Amino acid sequence: MCSYCGCDSIEVIGRFMSEHVEIINVTGELRAAVRSGEVGRLASARAAVSDLLWPHTVAEEAGLFRVMARDEVYADHIATLCGEHEILAVLLSELTPGDGAAMARFEDALRDHIDKEDNGLFPAAAIALDGPDWIEVHDTTPHAHDGSEPHVHSHDDVHAHSASEADHSPGTIGPTLCTARQG
Repeated sequence: MCSYCGCDSIEVIGRFMSEHVEIINVTGELRAAVRSGEVGRLASARAAVSDLLWPHTVAEEAGLFRVMARDEVYADHIATLCGEHEILAVLLSELTPGDGAAMARFEDALRDHIDKEDNGLFPAAAIALDGPDWIEVHDTTPHAHDGSEPHVHSHDDVHAHSASEADHSPGTIGPTLCTARQG
């Protein structure tokens, strides 16, 4: 996590960075589940990662990525990050009990992706975006809520009741910037 520029004091960036920490932490159980070779344990751990990761990526894409991609300076980098969201979906789906190499590929890709956001995109956003841009990011970023059943919704109240209800297979994470670019 970036700690040198203060970008984490911007509400949405601070939220995304905190979610990154949560995702990395739950990935530890995923690693242990893969190593255990137990199918049920892997399924449970994969669901726990998915329930954090996919609402997070949808929120990034719907708000911050969409606003930043309008600037040609950031458009290619945003496209790369969008592609990495899709790659993470594939890598997560390919995990099988006992396959430590597949787990290493997923975890390396996840950590590399988070590093690009925490130490690249987020500090750049803190410098590049102005007041109206941040208002737009806030207004278009689906909310995260604490509670027993995680859910994501935008201001128009269109949402899945839980992250596990949504189809998170590659290319189907919703009408976000990244999926719109593929269409």
